[in-house]
Amino acid sequence: MHSPITWFELPTTDLARATAFYERIFACKLRAEDMGDIRMAIFPHDDRAPGGALVDMPHMKPSDNGTLVYLAAGDDLGEVLVRVTEAGGQILMPKTDLGGDIGFIAIFVDCEGNRVGLHSPH
Repeated sequence: MHSPITWFELPTTDLARATAFYERIFACKLRAEDMGDIRMAIFPHDDRAPGGALVDMPHMKPSDNGTLVYLAAGDDLGEVLVRVTEAGGQILMPKTDLGGDIGFIAIFVDCEGNRVGLHSPH
């Protein structure tokens, strides 16, 4: 097994707002997709790597105390953290050095109320 993660989903109550938030903080474009009653905004990813999406599903609700997903924040997550606050998110844990060659992490609450982690090598 290469990675325990194959896919992740972050629930939303307002998919358009959440899409704009994540496109702003990661400076990327998410791909809109509908699967019947499920609307999604898919994060860019290599087809061979794990991926994920923002989802609008009736049985999923945003939460700040459930599973914590860490998203890759590029080379330096400090840049993403600046955009998190500019986009209306709240930083719960600032950029924190994990020591050694592990890198840095931070945790924020997005515009939907989800608690999300960030990871970067610097």
